Amino acid sequence: QVQLVESGGGSVQPGGSLRLSCTASTNITAIIWMGWHRQAPGKQREMVATISNHDVKVHVNSIQGRFTISRDIAKNTIYLEMKDLKFEDTAVYYCMAWINQNYWGQGTQVTVSA
Repeated sequence: QVQLVESGGGSVQPGGSLRLSCTASTNITAIIWMGWHRQAPGKQREMVATISNHDVKVHVNSIQGRFTISRDIAKNTIYLEMKDLKFEDTAVYYCMAWINQNYWGQGTQVTVSA
């Protein structure tokens, strides 16, 4: 079992920034993939960015150049640095970890509004 605890969501204006954090209950170097997904109201959950245990990073096209995934192994934590936030980035953001199965955090709300 892997527990994931997210933090860092909130409300910002367009163009603003936020940093999400996700701390795992286990050594993240043992986790094959970790990442961030999001689910906007009325839409399916979608992948945003992932990072492997070998530090390979994938960012989806819609957030390229604006969001950056990173990790701190010593803290068993991954981050999602979000800049130039847009209205369409409003969603619940979920941390995910994969070790033979998917584990999910409880989600953190990000709201972009004027």
